[in-house]
Amino acid sequence: MERKVHYKAVWLGAALIVPQLLLVFTFFYWPAGAALFWAFTLERPWGGGNEFAGFDNFNAVFSDAAYWQAVIRSFVFAFAATALAMIGALLLALFCDRQLRGHKAVRTGLIWPYAVAAPAAAVAFRFLFAPEAGVLAELTRQHPDWWNPAQNGIHAMIMIIVAYSWKYLAYNFIFFIAGLQAIPRALVEAAAMDGAGPLRRMRDLQVPLLAPTFFFLLVINLTDSFVDRLEELVPSLGPAQFFFDLSYAADLQINEFVSNYVISESKTDILS
Repeated sequence: MERKVHYKAVWLGAALIVPQLLLVFTFFYWPAGAALFWAFTLERPWGGGNEFAGFDNFNAVFSDAAYWQAVIRSFVFAFAATALAMIGALLLALFCDRQLRGHKAVRTGLIWPYAVAAPAAAVAFRFLFAPEAGVLAELTRQHPDWWNPAQNGIHAMIMIIVAYSWKYLAYNFIFFIAGLQAIPRALVEAAAMDGAGPLRRMRDLQVPLLAPTFFFLLVINLTDSFVDRLEELVPSLGPAQFFFDLSYAADLQINEFVSNYVISESKTDILS
């Protein structure tokens, strides 16, 4: 017999749900509504109200060359970091799925990086890749122009991609190892009895069965890469100018939301 709890007092249910509704409204609906409002309005230079601008703000954004340069760099970073983090995590998960001595300790060690805060990871990688005091200091002393992320944008991009991939490698590893453990051992053992080696089992059995997990992580990594870029690594590589125009910033947020929505819907269509 199924038991259910019924509250006769309506105020008790309201008291339990109102705090959560306030949090959702304050940190999601209110900022989203404000961004949508500023995207179609134009603030007067010295205050005193705003005017409806329609799609003129979006036309200004799309006609800005700096915006398209930022879009290209963002997509390069997103796809490169996602590919590196997912491929590395998949290989580690495949190797750790084998029942070898010490495999549990290795799994635990590979999960730890995800518990490191993003600013702490950024500071650590900034020190590791610093041309004056990091592990590459000796090479930079012999070849001064070989590595300098503070002045070379490509070097800075490589450093941020590596740091982001290291941070999210543990997150992807958790899902991949869980997906591998969900594969029936009877299938793997049957393939081994048929003469398939470890690499053949990975290619023809385990990796195809991880397709749903792979596409899920692909969407999560791509969407997160547009938000978490570890800018603490290279604080001097910000935009050439700071935009205090709320309408411009709101348009950027709307464009990013649409991009993330398209990526999410693409994942849903592929899986279905």
